[in-house]
Amino acid sequence: MLTIKRLDLDDARMLIDGARAKAEEIGVPMAIAVTDESCNLIAFERMDGSKPPGTQFAIDKAFTATGTWKGTHELREACQPGQPAYGITASHGGRMVVLTGGLPIVVEGNVVGGIGVSSGSPDQDLAVAEAGIAALFGTT
Repeated sequence: MLTIKRLDLDDARMLIDGARAKAEEIGVPMAIAVTDESCNLIAFERMDGSKPPGTQFAIDKAFTATGTWKGTHELREACQPGQPAYGITASHGGRMVVLTGGLPIVVEGNVVGGIGVSSGSPDQDLAVAEAGIAALFGTT
């Protein structure tokens, strides 16, 4: 039988709190989603003023990062025509996205979940997602 490390609700809240703090610091309201190791949503927050489409983008970024074990920005080249992951954005009902802002959360070499952030520029989304992960691991 497998023993699986997984994020719990307290972990998800730490991720969201760290991400929110960074979003407030840079002055960009964000949508922030956290998924477990099976790509299921654990927690979500949409800050006042974040862009409405950011809700689904954040959830899908977390889903994609968890499911592929890669940052969403890392998939962009691989999903172009003729590349190995071409067509990935049409899979899972279109939930796989290659927009920057989704990161896997890795503990002891295993993906235990993901964080997805949306509503800013690509660089802002990535910085806010990274801040969430840093908050979880106490590296802020």
